[in-house]
Parts: sequence; C-alpha cells; structure tokens
Amino acid sequence: MANAHEPPDQRQASAPRLFLSYTRTDSEAAKRIIAVLEEAGFDVWWDGLIEGGVNYLPMTEAALEEADCVVVLWSRQAVESGWVRDEAQRGRERGCLVPVSLDGTMSPLGFRQIQLLDISGWSGTPDAPEMARVLAAVRRTVSGDGDPPDRRAMPAQAAPPAAPPSPRAALAGGVSRRGLAIGGGAALLAGVGVLGAWQAGLFGGAGGGAVSMAVLPFANLTGDEEQGWFSAGLSNELRQALARNPRLRVSAPTSSVAAADGDEFALASRLGVENILRGSVQRAADMVRIFVELVEVDGGVVRWSESYDRSFADVFAMQSEIAETVALSLVARIAGREGALRSVEQQRGVGGTEDPAAYEAYLRGLALSTLSAGINSDRAALTQFEAAIASDPAFAAAHAMRARMLAAVANASASAEEVERFYDLSIAAAERAIALAPELARGHLALGFALNNGRLNRAGAAPHYRRAQELAPGDADVQASVAIFYAYGDKQPLGMQMIDRVLELDPLNPLAFRTAGFIALFARDYSATISRMMQALKLNPGLASAHFAIGNARLMQGDLAGAQAAFEKERVPIFSQVGLAITFARLGDDARARAALAELVGTYGDAGLYQQAQVHAQWGDADRALDLLERAYDMRDPGMLFARNDALLDPLRSSPRLERLLLRLSS
Repeated sequence: MANAHEPPDQRQASAPRLFLSYTRTDSEAAKRIIAVLEEAGFDVWWDGLIEGGVNYLPMTEAALEEADCVVVLWSRQAVESGWVRDEAQRGRERGCLVPVSLDGTMSPLGFRQIQLLDISGWSGTPDAPEMARVLAAVRRTVSGDGDPPDRRAMPAQAAPPAAPPSPRAALAGGVSRRGLAIGGGAALLAGVGVLGAWQAGLFGGAGGGAVSMAVLPFANLTGDEEQGWFSAGLSNELRQALARNPRLRVSAPTSSVAAADGDEFALASRLGVENILRGSVQRAADMVRIFVELVEVDGGVVRWSESYDRSFADVFAMQSEIAETVALSLVARIAGREGALRSVEQQRGVGGTEDPAAYEAYLRGLALSTLSAGINSDRAALTQFEAAIASDPAFAAAHAMRARMLAAVANASASAEEVERFYDLSIAAAERAIALAPELARGHLALGFALNNGRLNRAGAAPHYRRAQELAPGDADVQASVAIFYAYGDKQPLGMQMIDRVLELDPLNPLAFRTAGFIALFARDYSATISRMMQALKLNPGLASAHFAIGNARLMQGDLAGAQAAFEKERVPIFSQVGLAITFARLGDDARARAALAELVGTYGDAGLYQQAQVHAQWGDADRALDLLERAYDMRDPGMLFARNDALLDPLRSSPRLERLLLRLSS
C-alpha cells in the first residue's frame, strides 16, 4: 500500500487512482470494498492512510483533486455527513463520480442524475455481481468512456432532507408509526387529507394554464432485478393518473424513461418540463416501502417528499394518495383552491381493482407488453392479464390490455383462421372492458383497433377512437393511435395537429416520430415525411419501415437515386422489395425490378397482396393491381387501410373498381 506522506504525483503512477469517500460508521464495509478495488489493480486513497501528525485537510484535498475516480459510499449515515457530501460534490464537478449505496439509501438530491449502484445485497465475496458492476463503472470512469455527469451545483436552499432509512431495516422492524399515521387514504398528513393540506397552507398561488412535469421511472431497491416490473409499473400508473389531470402536461412514458441512464435535469430541460417526480421502491414479502419526491427543475428545490411503509394490499390507496398530493401541489399554484380540487376529481381513474393478486399480475403483464419483444413476450403478457381477470373478473383495465395482446397475437399469426379467431376474442375482451368501465379510454382504443385492423370496419371503429381521444387528452400513446386512424381517412390535417401535440409530450420517442412521418406521407407532405423519419432514425437507427417512408417520399419527389438508396437501407424485406421493384422499373432496369417482385411474392405470398398491388399499380398494370386489392380486402389485409391516401395507388384513382373498394372500407 502506498505511503500517505508521498505527494500524490509520486504514488504508483501506473495504477489508476481512486478516492474513497465514506462515513466512519461504515468503516468495515469500506475496508471490504477497498480490498476488492486494490485486488483489481487500483490505487485507493482513503482517510485510514493518514498517519498521526499529518494535516488532514491538505492531504485530503490533494488526493481528491488528483484522483482519476471518486467512489462515494452512500448510506443512511453518509447522506447526513457534510464531509461526504463535499467530497461527492467535488467528484461530480470533476466528472469522475461513482456513487454506491451500501444499504439501499438513495443518493441525496443533486447527485441522483448519476446512476446509483446498489450493493445492499452484496454477499461480501469479491466476485459477486454487485462488485462486478462497481468495478465496471470505475473502469469506465477512469477510461473516460462514461457520460459526463451534470456539473451544476444545487443552491444552498435546495439541500435535501435525509434519505429514508434502509428499507430492509424498516421492513424488518415492522411498519413505522409515521407510516401508519399517513395511511388510510390521507393525502399528506395524518388527519389532514387533501382538503386539509390546502387549508394548512401547504399549497399556494393561482393563475391559469397548465403545469408541466415528467414522472421518472422509480428505482428498484429490492436487490432483485426480476422485481423491476413493480417499480416500473407503479411509476407508470402514477404517470397515467396525473396525465388525466387537465391542468397538468405530463411527459409521455418513452421520454420519461430516457432518464433511467442519464442526467435527470438535462432531460427535464430537453422535455421543457418544470417539475420531475421520482422515487424508489422496495418490496419484502407483503410489505412495500416507497420514497417519492417532487422536485422543481429550476434550482432543484424539493417541493414535497414522503416515505411510505404499507402492506401490498394498500398499494392502490397509496397510489391515489401520491397522485392527488402531487397534483394539488402543482395545480394550486395556477388554478387556485377550487380549480385544484376539481382537477384532482378529473384525474381519478376508472376500471381498476382492489385485489392485490389481480394487480400484481396486471403489472407483470404491463412490463411484458412494454418489451414488445415479439410473439413470445406478447403471449406471456396475455397470460398475465388473463390471470388478473381470473382473480378479479371485474378488472376492466385488465380486459382492455387482454384485448390489446390478443390483437398483437393475431397480427403475428400466419393462419387466416387463427387471425380471425384472435380478433374475435380481442373484440369480445374490449367490449367487456367498456361494459365494465364505459369511461376507460384504453377499452375504447382496443375495440377501435380490433375493428379497424382486424375487420377493416372503419365506420364501426371511428366512434371508439373519438371516445378514446376525448377521455385521454393527455395520454400520448392514445392520442398517437387516434392520430394515425384519422390519417388513414380524410382527416389528415387533424391527424397532423394531434401528432404535433404527441411530439410535445414525447419528444424522445422514435416511434412517435415514425408515426408523424407516416401521417405526413398520407398527407402528401414529402418534405415533412423525410424530416420526421430522419429524426426517428436519429433516435433509433434500426427502426423498421422508416427508410421505406423516406424512399417513398423521394420517389414522389422524382429523386430516383435517393429513393433507391433509402429502399436499400430498409431492414424489413417486404418494404424494401416493394420500393426497389418500383424504383428499378422507373430507372429502366426491368430485370432487377422483376427480381425484386419475385422475391416479394416468394417470401410473403398472400400475406403481401397489398404490396404486390402497389408494385403493379406503379408498373401500369391496373387490372392486375385491382385484382390483388380485391383479394387483399377479402382476406382483411390491414394494408388496405392505406389505400385511400397511398400515393403508390394513384394510377388507379380513376377506376370505379377502386372507388367501390374504398366505399366498402368506409362502410
């Protein structure tokens, strides 16, 4: 071990230098971690190296300034230590901070934009997964491969309260009296409630407009990654509740989730939101501990924070309590007392459950459906929603999600009989959801989708899309689905207006930009098509069908070279083959054009009837194209939904046969 009296620039120049910050009460844990770091080849400085008679401050400051990485060990005691905070602050300012939680305690405010490594479940062995993550983070920081943290210092008035005690300790010792005091549906303080919180002067201000916010994914402090579905589901349910409040502008899930591995305050700036809601969740058996705080982005001021200890059976009341308290805290500033209370009434949900087993299965299903990893994850999600319904047959939201998953399974089925059967089940499930909860937006959306995509019944689907639009004006997912439905028909301007609103709520979502690109394509705005799709690809370079839309737009602009380049980049064969068959024909390369069509037919057969019709329409073979379209309609090919506004079918627009098909689609 190096001599602490040596100047920092003479100590083991070949080994990366680490500065370890901790509080004395955590000395034993710190020593075990030091041993692992040194065994991995790092030169670790810690205050145990300082010998008697040495001036502590200059030595510490020199080591802190010369360190390649500052590792801070947060714990319940460490967050209360001014020395640890100062050392962590300097590590953050220098861009070399690696925060570690010894007991599940969150980093204090000002340091949470840097991903926290929770090692509360560490067995003490050097090769445990927890220490592997710590070593990997330290190596990234030393090598400069990690993202630079936010270097903004929080103002003095923003000093946060101490983090809650270790969830493990709290759960082991039973529910705290403070946790019991805030139970039973009270909004902020025992016996005060939502109205009492107002009367107590905790909320203030008045005015008009809407307050912007983002709900960030809650940290899973359970020590088991398999429990991530619960923390993610809880934060998502809170987000949906707050999005129903007409006085709040709540960032959509995709953009909020972008903060999971990044700088929360920088993300808030990109989203243009004024407030963030964040927290942590730990579950042990049937007990749940949740720490949540509402932070004002400008200055990092904590507007409200609370720690909850509840049984899992009380989680529903706890969600409502948090959502109502947050809404009142924000809305009261702009709408006054009466406006704030009215807004809270409007955000209360419908179609839920009070059955813990049903709710647990529902959250698991949501996590699987969000993966969108293919038919296997869709079927697994379907199983969970069916388990939720088995536990609570009146759980309308579970019926709506079951309908959605049945439609997803139908879309992935190769057999026409299977497609029809699953869409029948999807329609029945959505109808059941609406019967149980007529005001449930996602029930109407599920029924509209199944009727539109599974039955090509636009007339039957339209009232349900309109109702979903009315019921969930702040839900970006719902509004995007309604916008694309309008774009299929004769309401492209409305679709474009709606998708612009979605992009305000969800500006980091490549799927939202892709939807905006297709809406622009249907509206024949080819410059906007290219711009939107380029933004989608910037966010996700591997996004399917985006290059096809760009190629389509280039084709309509007469840029054949640009169209070919775009179609050749498209990763989905059915789209690239269509585009290349048309482009090669326009370039006079008939052999390559026919080869592309042959590949399309050979690969997809009757599953690509609509795409074959697009090619024949562009080749000038109108009769063949119309035959294919009629077959596609009879087989309920969802590609037919594009027919009204598809520029590739323009050579057929004067045909009475096409007009009759379009009338059938509208009826």
